[in-house]
Amino acid sequence: MAELKPPILEVKNLSQHFTTGRGKKRLAVKAVDDVSFEVYTQETFGLVGESGCGKTTTGRTIIRLYDPTAGQVLFDGWDISRPMNKKLRRFLSDNIAMIFQDPIESLNPRMTIEEIVGEGLFVRGEQDKAKVRKLVYETLDLVGLTQEHATRYPHEFSGGQRQRVGIARAIIVKPKLIIADEPVSALDVSIQAQVINLLNDLKQELGLTILFVAHNLSVVKYFSDRIGVMYYGKMVEIANAADLYENPLHPYTRALLSAIPEPNPRYSISGNRVDYDPARDHDYSAEQPSMREVLPNHFVYCSQGEYERFKLKVSL
Repeated sequence: MAELKPPILEVKNLSQHFTTGRGKKRLAVKAVDDVSFEVYTQETFGLVGESGCGKTTTGRTIIRLYDPTAGQVLFDGWDISRPMNKKLRRFLSDNIAMIFQDPIESLNPRMTIEEIVGEGLFVRGEQDKAKVRKLVYETLDLVGLTQEHATRYPHEFSGGQRQRVGIARAIIVKPKLIIADEPVSALDVSIQAQVINLLNDLKQELGLTILFVAHNLSVVKYFSDRIGVMYYGKMVEIANAADLYENPLHPYTRALLSAIPEPNPRYSISGNRVDYDPARDHDYSAEQPSMREVLPNHFVYCSQGEYERFKLKVSL
């Protein structure tokens, strides 16, 4: 794991609630509910959980595609959760970029690759078209594409190539933080490793910090320094990648890890699956849960009684 440097991103008690229905049927959906975590400079923080757990909403709220319902987000000391204005919008566009899940829907089919990748520079006020073209060519080369690809349109590329275009669009503005929203989930397995290796190389070469949102736990283990596990809008466990996989403490984390397919089909068939039932596995009638540090840098959402049992377990 990379040495932890000062946190570049601090998420404090972040909540994102949406309302559905009308009148008496109006309901509040707590997509993200009181989530806190930190991402350190030049590390990869994996955010994992089942579909619908709130991990994508967390990333979109950080970059302000959604305005947060409550809580605070600090980036490089700036409060980026405050009301939006021109100065904050420019700060966000200069420092944070996003790679989207769907490499087809996220690219404008009417624009060439050169226009798509270079658009962010023009938005920031760059007027020199020759300079932008030069930077586009250099960036395409970084992601494994060529100058000849610049004049083509998205429909002329494979899924993996489109995602490389999306990565190029994100890194051309030289951001400090990349939010990668399940960037390989729409790709063939054979292509996923290529894109992950590319992101890893770019992280080292450009000194990037990455918030990596995914549900594929095998990919997250390979790519992340630390991992946060989300369940129904709550963060339930945060730990170093190796610690989380070797010693998962929260019952939901254990259930997730037990679902990872094994290379040996015989073991996979006979392997023990762990199921998670909150009503059965927790009793919060007397004690309310909170994030507690069970081991150094290993945090679990638990009650005091659970905390004592976890401490006893890890001491054995």
